[in-house]
Formats: sequence, C-alpha cells, structure tokens
Amino acid sequence: MKYKLIITIFLNLVFLNYSYSQEEERPIREYTLTIEKQAVNFTGKEVMGMTVNGSIPGPTLEFTEGEQAVIHVINKMEVETSVHWHGILLPNFQDGVPYLTTPPIKPGTTFTYEFPIKQSGTYWYHSHTMLQEQSGVFGSIVIQPKEKILDYDKELVLMLSDWTNEKPKDVMRTLKRGSEWYGIKKGTSTPLNQVISRGALGAQIDFWRQRMEGADIADIYYSAFLVNGKQLAEYPDFKPGEKVRLRIIDGSSSTQFWMTFGGETPLLVSADGLDVEPVKRNKTFIAIAETYDFIVTIPQSGKLEFRAMAQDGSGTALAYLGSGEILPAPLVEKPDKIAMMQEMAKMKMKMGAHAIKFQPKKDERYEMKEEYGMKMDGMEMDHSKMEMPKDSMKMDHSKMDHSKMNMPEDSPKMDHSKMDMNSEPRQMEGMGMNSEYTYDYLKSPEKTSYPKDIPVTEILLNLTGNMNRYIWSLNGVPLSETDNIKIKGNEVTRITLNNLTMMHHPMHLHGHFFRVINKNGEYSPLKHTVNVPPMEEVTIEFYGDAYGDWFFHCHVLYHMMGGMARVFSYETPRDPRMEEYPVSKIMNEANHFYTWGTADVASHMAELNLTSSNLRNQFNVMAEYGWNQNLEVEVTYERYLHDYLRIFGGVNVENETEDSLDEIETTAIAGIRYLTPYLFNLDVRIDSKLRPQIGLEREIMIFPRTLVFGMIEYQADFGLVDDLPTGIDYGDELTWNAGLEYFLSKNFSLMASYDNRFGAGGGMSIRF
Repeated sequence: MKYKLIITIFLNLVFLNYSYSQEEERPIREYTLTIEKQAVNFTGKEVMGMTVNGSIPGPTLEFTEGEQAVIHVINKMEVETSVHWHGILLPNFQDGVPYLTTPPIKPGTTFTYEFPIKQSGTYWYHSHTMLQEQSGVFGSIVIQPKEKILDYDKELVLMLSDWTNEKPKDVMRTLKRGSEWYGIKKGTSTPLNQVISRGALGAQIDFWRQRMEGADIADIYYSAFLVNGKQLAEYPDFKPGEKVRLRIIDGSSSTQFWMTFGGETPLLVSADGLDVEPVKRNKTFIAIAETYDFIVTIPQSGKLEFRAMAQDGSGTALAYLGSGEILPAPLVEKPDKIAMMQEMAKMKMKMGAHAIKFQPKKDERYEMKEEYGMKMDGMEMDHSKMEMPKDSMKMDHSKMDHSKMNMPEDSPKMDHSKMDMNSEPRQMEGMGMNSEYTYDYLKSPEKTSYPKDIPVTEILLNLTGNMNRYIWSLNGVPLSETDNIKIKGNEVTRITLNNLTMMHHPMHLHGHFFRVINKNGEYSPLKHTVNVPPMEEVTIEFYGDAYGDWFFHCHVLYHMMGGMARVFSYETPRDPRMEEYPVSKIMNEANHFYTWGTADVASHMAELNLTSSNLRNQFNVMAEYGWNQNLEVEVTYERYLHDYLRIFGGVNVENETEDSLDEIETTAIAGIRYLTPYLFNLDVRIDSKLRPQIGLEREIMIFPRTLVFGMIEYQADFGLVDDLPTGIDYGDELTWNAGLEYFLSKNFSLMASYDNRFGAGGGMSIRF
C-alpha cells in the first residue's frame, strides 16, 4: 500500500506538469466560466440554449504566451458538461474530453483547468459532451505572442456558428431516420423533375445504382448562421486606414463557409493559430474548427463587408467594419449539386464503401481503398499532375494479400526507418470539383519536415459513411467497434486520410499539430484540423512526443456522434484520477439507440410504424388496419451484418381476408432484408408455416415536396404445414400498394394511396 501511494503521487506530479509552474515563474491569468441553460432568441423565436457566462458564444479568453491559465468552469445545468481547449498544447489530463482524458463536470460542481500557455495565436473552446456544442457551449481564445511581429493597429475576433431552433437530439434523430425534410426546407434537394430537366437522369441512375441518392453537401437545415452571435454584426468604430487583424473561427457544429471581403484584398497571415507566409486572398474556404487570421484595411470611405456563405449556399452571415456606404464582398456562386452528380458519373467513380462491416476486426483498409478510392473505372489518371519525388515510396499495396491478415484495424503496418525522409509523401492535385479545397496556398515560414533518420510509421484511414442510416466511421468501423490506434513515441506517424464519401470531413487531432503535406514540401503548413474533400486524399504527419490518449475525430458534430472518431494512444499509464470514469462511456456515444415513428390516418386505412435503432440492432413495430376490417401487425428484431444486409426474426399477426377479424392467425417469421443497388428494400422471409415470401419497396422524390412510393409482396403456400383445398397444388397471395406523399412540414404530410387490400384513399401522415 505504501509503494502504491508513492507511485500515485509520482504520477500525479507528472500529469499535473508541476515543472511548468514551479521551474518557471509563470504569471497566472484566471477566468471563471459558468455554463447554464437559458432562453435565447436568434431568429425571432425563443428557445432553450446553453450559455457560457450568459451569452452565445461565450466570452473571449485572452492570454499572453508564457502565462499560466487557470479556468474555473461552473456547471449550473442538470446534466454533465465539459470544455475542450481546441488547438491548445497542454497536459493530457487538461484536454477536456470527458471519460477519456478529463472527468466530466457533474451538475452543480466546478472543475478547474490549469495549464501553461506555450503558444500564441487564435484558438477556441467548446463542450465535448454529447451534442452540447450545438446548443451554445463554445467561445474563442486569443493568445498574444511574447513579441509582436505582424504590423496592424487593432484586432477583432469573428466567431462563425450555426443555429437550429430544434433540440440537437431531435436533429440527430431526423438524420438517423433518413428524412428528406432538411434538404426540402433549405431548397437544396434534387428531385427527379429537376434532374430530368437538366438532362442528368443517367447520372442519377448511376448514383442510385451505387445506393446513393445524390451529391450531398450539408446535412441539416439551420435557422440562422451567425457572426459573434448575430446574423449581421456591425463594428462602426474602426477608422479609415486602420489595419485590423481579423481572427476568424469556424465554431459551427455542422457548417463550413466560403469567406469573402469587400474593399482591398485581405492578407492571410495565420492558419489554425500558427503564422504562415502572408498571402493576399479574398475567397477562402474555412472548415469547421479551423481558424484563419486576415489583416484588412478599413476603406477611406464606406464600410468593409465580411461575408460568410454556408457551403451549400443555404444562408449567409455578415459583418461590417467601419461606417458609411457598404463596400460589398464578392458573392460566391451556390454549388450546383446536379452538375456535381453529372461530373462524378462521367468520371465513373465507384462509391458506396461500407460504414459498418461484416467483420469489424478484419483489416481490409487497403482492399477498401483499392475498390472505392481514387481508382476510377474507365478513367485514365493523369500522373503528370502528381508531385512524386524520385525517392518517394514505391510500395504497391494492391499486390499485397491482405485477405490473410486478421489484425486490429488501423494498426501501424510499415517501419520506414530505412526511408529517405528528405522525400515528401505524394500529393495529387484535386479533381475539378474539389480543386478549390487544396491547402496549397498555405506555406510555413520555416521548414517543418523531420530529420531523415527518424523512423516513420504509416496508417491508412479511409473515411466512410452511410447517409441512409447516418452512420460514420473510419475504415468501415465506427468508434465503438474498434481498438485504440497505437502511436509510437519519438517516431513520425504519417496518416493518409482517404475520403470515400460525398461529404467534407474536417479531421481534428487533440493535443498535436501535424504537417499537412502540400506542394510546398518541406515548408508544408502545421495545422490541428484538416479538411478532406469528397473522394479525395490528404496526407498528414506528426512527431510523437506527447503522453496519454488523444481523441481524433471529424469535427462535423453529427459525424463524430455517428462514429467517425478514434483514440490515438501512446500506451502510457492512465491518469489515476480517471479510474472511476470508464472510457467505454465515450467509446459508445455513437452507439446510442434513437427512436422514431410514423402514423398514417387515411380514409381507407390507418398505419403505424415504430423504429428503435443503434449501429447493429433495430426493433420494428408495424401495424396496418383497413376500414374493411383487414388487419396486420408485425414485430421484428433486426441485426445489421453490414450497411446493406440484416437478418431478422419476429412475429406476424393478420387475418387473410377482409371482414374476418375472428380469423386472425399468428406466425413466427425469419429472413433477410437487403438494400439493393438502385435503393430497393428487399425482404425475403419464411414463416412458421414454411411459406416463403419476397417483397420490394421504394420511394423517390419526384418534385421538391412530393414523394412517390410503392410496395409489392408475393407469398407462396405449398401446403407443407396446413392442408390446401382439394385439387390445389399451392396457394399464393399478392399484396401491393402505391401512392404519393406531399410534405407540409417536418412532421406532417398529405398522402394518397391505393392498396389492393384496403382500396384507395387519402389522409394525413404524421412523423414523430
């Protein structure tokens, strides 16, 4: 017991980094942050949010490099909370990921974060508990350098964010059920009539063949996009001719922006808190969790407009600096999703990599990349546009037999200690539709490459997702189904991020900066967050000099909560203060059950459908009743083997003819359900009377608010259990229906249908 106490005290000293506070006399900068639920109003509608010191966003925390930060966080809510210091290099215990690195802040308690300020620049903080970031728990951090280098007069933080009047959990439930409503609401859906009028039916069919509805850009309808908590923020006190450093932070939960400026072209001077070679740049893409600093000059007459347009064109946030007539910022054209579909179909891309696999522990990442990655059927790759130094790695993974390997997913594979590290990993130019998303304009003022004698370990991470069930993963494996990725200290870890989805993914690594390999080679920039465009590849690398376990995840909040995350582990002892906080709590956050339902009430029938689902398990209840006294009730449990295939079993209760409620029979059922190419739901089953049945169903949006749907089922009875009438070799039953649904709102629709059991009619569809 005595020795255990001594060891615990020693580890505490290590984790607390007492050397920073005792060996160096650091001035202390102290803040208190109070998190509580309050009514807020950004859109003319009062809803409940989560505020920091009474506001959204929270206050800006200002430090000077070399200080000691002491931040008291008071939780006045009835639920746990946390604060992560995004981009700050600090001891592992202070990082703020609950149950992984830092204890959660329980209701009614205070937690004090304390860490040395070892850097300067623009950063931010936010909750890492469930979906709280969306509700308002975030704010900015500004750290001044010990010595000012850049020339400017004043500075201003511009915190971008998105706001929904819905509860974030309801947003996630809507995404999980596969609703089309958000696209309808913001006008970014691509119904069939628009596809046909643009001559893109062939491209649409190709997407359907690969089990995709279309080219997705952003998932959610937002009530407002904000700058410092306002849809239009004005700063009239800046004087003509003043140089202002704009510290811009994308603190959104799910929105990336195109930024443009009125007046003179601004000078980009910093990315993710670190200085870059200054470059004049007006149109810049900012991904979620990134920060960019620009120096702008206030015009001699008029006020400068800053414009941030949501990536999908669904809204804009504005800020004005100065006074007088507006000097408008250039408008960015809204993306053309149908044209994107046509371009991708022309390239004959292969899409649809699994978000959940049949064997999560089997290492299939290279096969996955070979099948779905940059290889495009029928398209010759132009290698003349690849930057590939003559000394770069030449290993061809396509020749390796990975099928015989059964090792932990994501484990490091190659020891490059014998490689010539003067060479850089190859970087391919973006495709036409993604050419604006490269980081080639970012150049570090100093060399960032590592000495050639440092060993390098390579890791391939395919970014994978399923929009139909809203599951996101890495290498087809969500967070809850995988082990930690082991990081070796005193070595370089090089990660290839290969995006096999149609969405952008801003990937963030806690506690580290990494090199983003671009055309600037040895001067490639250092960042803490990197955007990976659709169907593209980005290479990052970092030197392993940290301690503990660190979170790595997509910073689209709903993608992270859908499973696109990993834990990078140096395999060092866990802080003893975390013993009572199981890591499984955060590992299983993406595996929660979500429940939803639909009720149809029409002139010819009524129907109820209930679903409760997590990653692998799903419970369904279906009940149909025709006013002609025709009844069917079915309760099933499904197990997803992978994205498209699940097995199921359950009970079916029905009467076989109308007006016969006294002839109800109950049978056990079992079978498979499969999402086929072209997005048909196939149901193949057999019941306890050994009657086989096959069914197909499909729905298609034909106009902006109108769906057409249909279902057909065929059942055969060979008399294997029940005797058939004399002279009949087998019996059969054909059931089908077809109809239209018109969306009035998120929760209500008008519907009309014909069912060969119930007849024709119409009524209301209610979603809950």
